[in-house]
Amino acid sequence: MDPATDGNHEPVATVDTATVDTATTDTADTGAADTELVAGAAIDIDAGPADAPEVDLTAAAFFDVDNTMMVGASIFHFARGLAARKFFTTADLAGFAWQQFKFRIGGRETKYSTTTGRDTALSFVAGRPVAEINALGEEIYDELMADRIWAGTRALAQMHLDAGQRVWLVTATPVELALIIARRLGLTGALGTVAESVDGHYTGRLVGEILHGPAKAHAVRQLAVSEGLDLRRCTAYSDSVNDVPMLSAVGTAVAVNPDAELRDVAKERGWQIRDFRTGRKAARIGVPTVLGAGALAGAVAAGVAYRKR
Repeated sequence: MDPATDGNHEPVATVDTATVDTATTDTADTGAADTELVAGAAIDIDAGPADAPEVDLTAAAFFDVDNTMMVGASIFHFARGLAARKFFTTADLAGFAWQQFKFRIGGRETKYSTTTGRDTALSFVAGRPVAEINALGEEIYDELMADRIWAGTRALAQMHLDAGQRVWLVTATPVELALIIARRLGLTGALGTVAESVDGHYTGRLVGEILHGPAKAHAVRQLAVSEGLDLRRCTAYSDSVNDVPMLSAVGTAVAVNPDAELRDVAKERGWQIRDFRTGRKAARIGVPTVLGAGALAGAVAAGVAYRKR
């Protein structure tokens, strides 16, 4: 059986690290230029107060970003902020807006819209200093993203953190932006699409491929190997049928604000469904139900380091 669609397989022992980069939210300077995000270089971070619970090192949670953790597409919100700063034309933003409209109405991304958004984004950051874009990302998060976080999804992430589990965002969004979101939410780190930089400036090219569809499942397996996670004890959350491979790679899959196709898959496979779009108060979620058996109380205490080029 294809491991990308089988939720009961063992984690892959060997993985290709060429196309997936990860980062923790406890790095010294996320805006610094000439940094390479590297999978597999684990570091210890401050575990927090003395009364913090013990860390659960084998279980974790993985969250998609667009329409799962955040209303709409994070790259579109970022583009709006850059447009306000005259980084590109009104026509460029209109193209982004059309893709965002279809995303909001249809509730799902397509490979075309994701690739188009990526290519447009790369074109308008080409030649720009990495430090400048990272600093703008911090500003734009405060302006346009902070109030678009789904409270229900944020509560689910906090539940995992409170149980001592590490929590990563896994997204096609540029990893620098994903890392800002993760840090602001108090999460462990992020896996995202990596834009190439040379001498501290973006080139407009990618390192590897966009982190989308099956690539997310591959990234999660790679992280599990480097961090010693037992994928059978991990949980994944997404809104899109494109993320079925990632949802199938873990022991517990949760469809959040699902598109119609993912809702059907979730019902067929007995996956949990959480929909925060209805305006109803989020139902109480029992920790044993979502976290799975054997969850320990703990605090986040490990991650992946930056390596200077």
